[in-house]
Amino acid sequence: MISNIAAQTALSTASGLTGGSASSASAQPGHFLSLISDALQGVSAQQASAASAEAGYAAGVPGATLGKALVASDRAEVAWNATVAVRNEVVSAYQAVMNMQF
Repeated sequence: MISNIAAQTALSTASGLTGGSASSASAQPGHFLSLISDALQGVSAQQASAASAEAGYAAGVPGATLGKALVASDRAEVAWNATVAVRNEVVSAYQAVMNMQF
């Protein structure tokens, strides 16, 4: 499992790749859900951009290159992997809290 610092870095990376700003949202307490929502919307946008770039290259659209399609696909994959890593950390933290004895 990755550490909490790595999970925060992954979320920041996902937000940074998608054009979001993790530092401004995390500076305000109580905005965790909006931070997660923005990150998920960013990942969705990256995936849509990759699909569009791949479809444009496959259709032979002028200016659409294989390189652009591959870069867009890789960015979407990194954003998705970061999102999954953060989700796994949240589930792990939830399970740890639920297993605590009071």
